[in-house]
Amino acid sequence: MTFLQALLYFTREASVNLIRGWKVSLLAILTITLSLFLTGSFFLVSSNLSQLTKTWRGESKVVVYFAPGTDSAARDRVRGEIAAAAWSGEVSEVSPEQAATRFRSAFPSLEDLLEGWGDEPLPASLEIQVDWSTVDGEAMRADLETLRTDPVVDMVDDDRDWLAQLETAVLLLRGLALVLGGVLLLTAVFTIASIIRLTAYLYHDEIAVQRLVGATEFFIRGPFYIEGLLQGLLGGTLAAASLALGHWLALRRGDGLLVSVLLERFLVPSQLLLLVTLGGLAGLFGAVASLRKESLGRTAEVPDGGWEEEV
Repeated sequence: MTFLQALLYFTREASVNLIRGWKVSLLAILTITLSLFLTGSFFLVSSNLSQLTKTWRGESKVVVYFAPGTDSAARDRVRGEIAAAAWSGEVSEVSPEQAATRFRSAFPSLEDLLEGWGDEPLPASLEIQVDWSTVDGEAMRADLETLRTDPVVDMVDDDRDWLAQLETAVLLLRGLALVLGGVLLLTAVFTIASIIRLTAYLYHDEIAVQRLVGATEFFIRGPFYIEGLLQGLLGGTLAAASLALGHWLALRRGDGLLVSVLLERFLVPSQLLLLVTLGGLAGLFGAVASLRKESLGRTAEVPDGGWEEEV
């Protein structure tokens, strides 16, 4: 028998075992599905947050707000000081009128808040583009602290602090996904191992006969290995499908900012394939771990000419 023929035989026998013991097999499959679904959900959210952080970092700016009544000469002086800084890129000035127009466009429902605040409800400001990949953080921090002490500067808004906090949150989320996914996958491996061990015990008579006719260990154990692999692959496939369905439903029924931010992008095909592969490997490992050499027992001849199974 060739390896391909043996593999087809193993798959056929494993499929029969899955169908016969569908209740216990379903338990193993659902355990794998749950563990990979939760792990995939964490990575889906963290991937979206990570991509969002990169986008925001690329678009982030340093904004310098002037005190009310600051004249154009003082604003030009501050702008010249900023333009001379090594970390500074393009500097654009936003007048009070432009700031008010932006506010009304971004928050139309809050337009009434600008009424009654005079001709300049919002202060003039400078927006500075920064190349964060090449900036000297310490030098920039010192320059910003100097700007904050300038009497014509009311406030300096630097996005680095909250972006760093967001990146830390992404790392923590991914770490939690790894820990939780590892624990759940380990639980799934133990579940599959127990089920495969039970299945092997139910077939111990057939295994004894196979040994009597000279079947090799590989031929005996092969169907059980494939059964664990199939359980893991089915669980991984169900997890990937559940993630896709959940993502589609969330985007279809949820129109909130949180949903659009956390679930804007779905996992790429390679990540889904990795999820299914993890399920298959977990199932195979569970099957291999459950079938230690002593688990299936051996047959030996007894003095009266009969045969007995060794444990």
